[in-house]
Amino acid sequence: MRTYSNNQLERYPLYLKYFKELAAQGVEVISSPKISAKFGYSEEQVRKDLQNISYVSGCPKRGRQVAQLINDLETFLGYRNNTKTILVGVGHIGCALINSNTLSGIGVEVVGCFDNNPDVIGTMVNGIPVHAMDELGEVIKNKAAVIAILCVPMTAAQDVANKLVEAGILGIWNFAPGVIKVPDKVALENVNLSSSLSVLNHKVNYHEK
Repeated sequence: MRTYSNNQLERYPLYLKYFKELAAQGVEVISSPKISAKFGYSEEQVRKDLQNISYVSGCPKRGRQVAQLINDLETFLGYRNNTKTILVGVGHIGCALINSNTLSGIGVEVVGCFDNNPDVIGTMVNGIPVHAMDELGEVIKNKAAVIAILCVPMTAAQDVANKLVEAGILGIWNFAPGVIKVPDKVALENVNLSSSLSVLNHKVNYHEK
């Protein structure tokens, strides 16, 4: 079984976006040197990345079919899987994610939202019902959800994560600004917005000096 580094996995969506742009322009074939020049990766790295996900070999001195690369990447990334997902925390970030309609474009279907605010329980967010937290396990089971998007305050994040794991969730996309712990069997991706902005702020100020 092949294994992939986090850096490698993060490159694949970038490749896919680029190839879709090329396809829209009518480009049918792309070479590793051109991909390398676009992203600043080495040609060897590009070839290795694409070989690891493609079922069709590239043609020496010609390249690979753009349509085939799009198909291979969408299959590898699970964009065609329609993975059942829930969202916990219908605040500003949660609502923004649901209303953006970007999740469905990457093979993720949000089948339910959860919150403890009585003002939003029973309402709909972009056509998705908002449930009370005590319905968490039942909805996850009935909807066969395997991914959870966590958009709750840090003070509640670990407790909610524990409940998600107990209910059978296999992956958590965590927007809570801190560290949560999950068993090894559960995939965890942390999105720390304040950290990311701090890094950007540092880079801007560093380059100004």
